[in-house]
Amino acid sequence: MANMKNTKNPMPTLDAKLRASCFDEVATGYDEATALDEAARCLNCKKPLCVDGCPVKIHIPEFISKVKEGDFEGAYQIINQSSSLPAVCGRVCPQETQCESKCIRGIKGEPVGIGRLERFVADWHNTYCAEAPVKPEANGHKVAVVGSGPSGLTCAGDLAKLGYSVTVFEALHTAGGVLVYGIPEFRLPKAIVAKEVETLRALGVDIKTNIIIGKTLTIDELFEEGYEAVFVGSGAGLPRFMGIPGESLKGVYSANEFLTRSNLMKAYRDGSATPIMKAKKVAVVGGGNVAMDAARTALRLGADKVYIVYRRSLDELPARREEVEHAMEEGIEFKLLTNPTKILGYRNEEDKRDPMNGFVCGMECVEMELGEPDEGGRRSPIVKEGSEFVLDVDCVIMSIGTSPNPLIKDTTDGLDVNRRGGIIVEEETGLTSRDGVYAGGDAVTGAATVILAMGAGKTAAKAIHEKING
Repeated sequence: MANMKNTKNPMPTLDAKLRASCFDEVATGYDEATALDEAARCLNCKKPLCVDGCPVKIHIPEFISKVKEGDFEGAYQIINQSSSLPAVCGRVCPQETQCESKCIRGIKGEPVGIGRLERFVADWHNTYCAEAPVKPEANGHKVAVVGSGPSGLTCAGDLAKLGYSVTVFEALHTAGGVLVYGIPEFRLPKAIVAKEVETLRALGVDIKTNIIIGKTLTIDELFEEGYEAVFVGSGAGLPRFMGIPGESLKGVYSANEFLTRSNLMKAYRDGSATPIMKAKKVAVVGGGNVAMDAARTALRLGADKVYIVYRRSLDELPARREEVEHAMEEGIEFKLLTNPTKILGYRNEEDKRDPMNGFVCGMECVEMELGEPDEGGRRSPIVKEGSEFVLDVDCVIMSIGTSPNPLIKDTTDGLDVNRRGGIIVEEETGLTSRDGVYAGGDAVTGAATVILAMGAGKTAAKAIHEKING
């Protein structure tokens, strides 16, 4: 019988005070009874618009129907036909702007909790199904994948299911890309990522770490070694800065560096080879999901006060509503309509007079107000005269975006990029300007979502398969 409640079953979470002091996962997930109740809200539409909203085209009504029947493993197998990373997607994908935004239940109430059900199904499978997937029969063709982030793992998984010998080359010492270095444990436990990676290995994907394509090996050398196609999913790890005075002071980080040190290198541990400063008052500049991750991580590392500094209003904040709400619950203060103009510093405790040398001791800011909407309806922030003030902080984290690293472009002939360094590809295939080389994810678009990167990996895998098979 259909459940006609207009609201989703809420996602259980840890208490805000408890979670702000530890890295335990914040959202604890549905139990079986809640999943069954939420699945009953799905109307199983004849024209499922939710599927159109999914970048990897998961068969959403079909998997939810299996949940209704209590066949959770059957539901997982349906999801697995389209997604190589279901436990990841169920946690970090912005379903509210994708599949759930198309759900007909959302017209007069809240949409079905598709992401929450996907997470439940994937977690159920990982808990109760120990059987490894069957490795497909080899088809005799070799493909190389550069980068083990969401686009690379998806491309590798789709090709491995078709019998390709796939080798993934990862620059870092752990596979997972942004899933391990960028997203904190409290949002995406690393054991979840490791489990998804092991599933791909069971399908025959060979993952080689500590290999930097463009230095250790070049794309030309990959072709010389017999790879028939190369997919570049190397991400966007080059941080951007504002270009304001003081950004070279000790205590100023890019969000990429700060999160990588914490998430991957465990730099907060005593005796770490890559230590991180345990600041007391932290300002995170930016308003996206990465900014929320950095702010909430700083809080868990022992900061007494953490600010989000964003030059527009709460309505324009690009981070997911859920992440913003969690940050506010944990005590992070939002300095909205505020923009930094200078970071202040000092040499040592005895001499704080030098404003541009040594360690961070404050950040000069101005208040902003929103101007008239442009043609696209976006209101640009303008400075409010006479609004200058100093924010008392000892650490600043810049989270204003990233660009693709130029290494692969600089070491590969015939690879066209745009003005931001993103690799130019054919939208329908992911093919670059060089024959046999495909690309997708943040290496093409700049920093975007996990699920969009996965969609690009699927697109390229399909195109590679069609090209190799004529």
